[in-house]
This record gives sequence, structure tokens and C-alpha cells, in this order.
Amino acid sequence: MIDPEKRKAIYQLHIHGIPVRSITRQMQVDRNTVRKIIEQKGETPESARSDKINLDSELLVQLYARCDGFVQRIHEILEEKYGVKIGYSTLTAKIRELELGKPQDQRCDRREDVPGAEMQHDTSDYKVKLGEKHVKVVASMVYYRYCKIRYLKFYRVFNRYLMKCFFHEALMFWKFCAGLCVIDNTSLARWYGTGKNAVIVPEMVQFSKQYGFEFICHEKGHANRKAGNERSFYTVETNFFPGRTFMDLSDLNRQAFEWATVRMNNRPVAKTGLIPAKAFEYEQTFLKKVPTFIMPPYLEFNRTIDQYGYIPFDANYYWVPGLKRHDVKVLRFPADLKIYYQRRLLVEYPLAPDEIKNKCFSPPGSPPPKYQPKDLKKPAVNEERKLRALSDCVNDYLTFAYKDGAVKQRHRFTRKLYCLYQKIGKEYFDRTIKRALTYRITDPNTIERIAILQMKEANYQMPYVPIDESFTRRTSYIEGRFTDAVDLSVYNNIEEGKDGSGNDQNA
Repeated sequence: MIDPEKRKAIYQLHIHGIPVRSITRQMQVDRNTVRKIIEQKGETPESARSDKINLDSELLVQLYARCDGFVQRIHEILEEKYGVKIGYSTLTAKIRELELGKPQDQRCDRREDVPGAEMQHDTSDYKVKLGEKHVKVVASMVYYRYCKIRYLKFYRVFNRYLMKCFFHEALMFWKFCAGLCVIDNTSLARWYGTGKNAVIVPEMVQFSKQYGFEFICHEKGHANRKAGNERSFYTVETNFFPGRTFMDLSDLNRQAFEWATVRMNNRPVAKTGLIPAKAFEYEQTFLKKVPTFIMPPYLEFNRTIDQYGYIPFDANYYWVPGLKRHDVKVLRFPADLKIYYQRRLLVEYPLAPDEIKNKCFSPPGSPPPKYQPKDLKKPAVNEERKLRALSDCVNDYLTFAYKDGAVKQRHRFTRKLYCLYQKIGKEYFDRTIKRALTYRITDPNTIERIAILQMKEANYQMPYVPIDESFTRRTSYIEGRFTDAVDLSVYNNIEEGKDGSGNDQNA
């Protein structure tokens, strides 16, 4: 649409004898449009849409109340019952003009980007490929509103203690904090209430006080109060994850640390061109200096040393020096583990990464312990790999047995199969497994009876094994001369066609 003043200027140029071509060049208007404006003597014509719909405001108010505010249903009723064909966007615009709908709750106090005023914290769930597996992780981020610096770390789970660890790590890295930290209405820090009426958990109040800040919650449903943090998570999805691969959680956090504190810290912010690192140098005079003497957060646990000198913690085992087997206190810090007895530090270990489980640890530099803990799990990964390599039939059977929880104790089942394979050899083991797969059998005792039946039908003879007579001079043989003899009657049962319990196989 041509501006009215511009239309008058075009007509005045025509009156003064300026050619249409020159007017077109000067005013940058199409030649035909110039001729039409001259015909109209520079006046703006009054035009009205022939298809304009005059919608009764009172009717719209009634329908809005009757349909509980669902605009899609209002649109259907107008077209079906009243014959009013109106565009959906036009209808929603009309509803906004009439100011229909529920009024929004009062937001938290809006603040400008004031140096040193506030920082923001939030978490977000992601599914990330770590190595060969897709794993659910929780991203925790703290964001300084004025200077735009941030600190990012990922966790497998996130609780109140890890929230403390994250803040301690982030604030000790940046060495400065703002007076306020805006969070959502999370139960990790909020005791009860929402928004400005939220009451923070006393434990978290004392925690934040030692660093020099306090938590405040934004109003429920108004996440834009911490829009900088929300936008940062969008940047994580569009800039951090694409094109990167991660071996494990430690590798993920190492790359996240470099991305958040180095790359994004020195990259200009869009539109404003602000560089967070330089803005942070300016804002430091307005921020609060974090004391360097604050002890990291920790959790206290009670453990008992077993007969082999180990204590279990977080699915791993830690050896405690000394011969006494007593109750000890274990303090878990963000990066290490300290074991105390009667306020005396016995040993200290670095905390094992989350992906390391069922491992034994001993103090570095000392000889390894002679024994392993009594509850150490013994996985059968090597046995399973050897069994799968025997034949396609065995591989298919193991896939069937492990699928949908058909076998409850996987490692024990695998070891029993491997032990049976070592006893009867590959040929008869293949026959046994083929029969077990045909009838979908997963009970180890039944599989063993099938193996006995296979050997009996084939007149299986135990191969002769040459014996080195020098075994009688071995130290272990001499020391064991006075032990009880081994019961070999189970082999007599096999020859007689009975299983280990004495039941007849032919019955």
C-alpha cells in the first residue's frame, strides 16, 4: 500500500510536468501504479472488503463460555450451526481483541540486566549416545544473567546432594556469584509454596548463605523468568550435541566443560555482540567473592569392614588397611571418598566414575590385597563369548534364553552351560543345545539330563587321559594326603542311567 503523502507527492510532480518515467525512477514505484495514482489525483481510494465477516461479539462471548475457551470447538459451531465461515486465525484474533480468556497469574518481579543482580539455574533431561548405548542424562546449568557466562555438567541422576556439589564446583570455578539465584519450583530446593510465596528448604538456605546468595522461585508456569537459562539449553541441543561423539559420561562432561567455559565464553552473543568473558571481567566488581575456605558438601555413611578387609560403596569395593574389622564412617565428597574410624582418617580414595561398577580398589603404591571381597559379583562375559563362538545353534539358544527375562540369573546360567561344555565336548554339547532350543528349555538341570541322554544313546566313552605320575611329589598333593576322598559316585549314576538325584532317566 502506497503511503498517502507519497501519493500526493507523485501527483504534484505530475502537475509540474515531470514525465511518468522520471517519477517512477525517483519514487521507486511501478509505472502503472504511478498512472493510477495520477488518475485518482493523489487521493487514497476508500475500499472495503466484499468478503468481510461481521461477527457478533455477544455471540462470540457466549460461545467462548459454553465451550470452556476451546477455540477449535467454537470454530466448528460457528460454521456448522450459524453458517459463519471464518478463518481460524481471524477467529483467534477476534478473541484476543475481546480480551477473552483467563487472566495470567502475576509474574515474578521483572528485572533488567543489572550487573551482579542474579544468576539462574535449571536442569533438563536428554538421551545421549555414550559409546554404543543411548543413556538418559540430566544436564545441570548455572547462568549469569548479565555477563552470559555459564557452567554445564551432566549427571546420570540428580538429587539435592548433587545439586549442592554442582553449585560448589561451578562457583569455585568462577570464584564469584550473584546475590540471587532464580530457580523453578523444584522440590530439591523448595520446601512448600510456589513463586514469590515459596519457602526454601532450611538445608539449602544454609548452604547458599555460605556462598553469599539466596534461592528464589519464579511463578508457576512462567519459565521465561529464567529465559537466559532456557535459551542456553536450546543452544546445548543445537550447538553442543550435533557433530560430537562421547565415549562415556566422563568424556561427555569434559567436552561440556570446554564448550561452556572456553568456547561459549569467548563467542560473541548474537545481536548485541557481547563477549561473556569480557563482560564477566566488568561484572566482577558487582558480584560477591566466593570464600575459598568452604568445605565441599559431603554425605555420611556407616559401613562394616568384612573379613577380607573391604567395605562396599556405590557398587564398588574399597580396601581398608589394618587387621581390625570394625564399623567405620565413610564421607563421600564430590571427587573423593574418605574412610574414618573414631575420627581418624584411615584411607582416602578418588571417587570412581559412574560407569565403573563391581570393581575392587586398594591404596596406590601398596601391595594388592591377597583376597577379594565376599560379595564381589563374578560376571560371565568371557564364558558367554566363548559359547557364542562355538556354533550358530548355541548363539541362537543364548539369544533366546536371555530374551525377555527367560533366565533370571544370567551369569550363573552361563557358567553352568560353560561347565557342561567343558565336560562333554563340542559335539555332544551342540546336540544338547539343539534339543533344548527345540523344546524351549532353560532349566540347567534339565539340560544336563538331556546331555546324559545324548551320551547314553551314542554309547559315549570317556576318553583316556594320560596321567603324569610325578603329581605325587607335588607340594599340594603332599599337603592334601590327609583330606577326605572325593565322592565320585555321581559318575556311577551316569553309567546306570540316573541323574544326580538318583532318578531314572528312562522313567
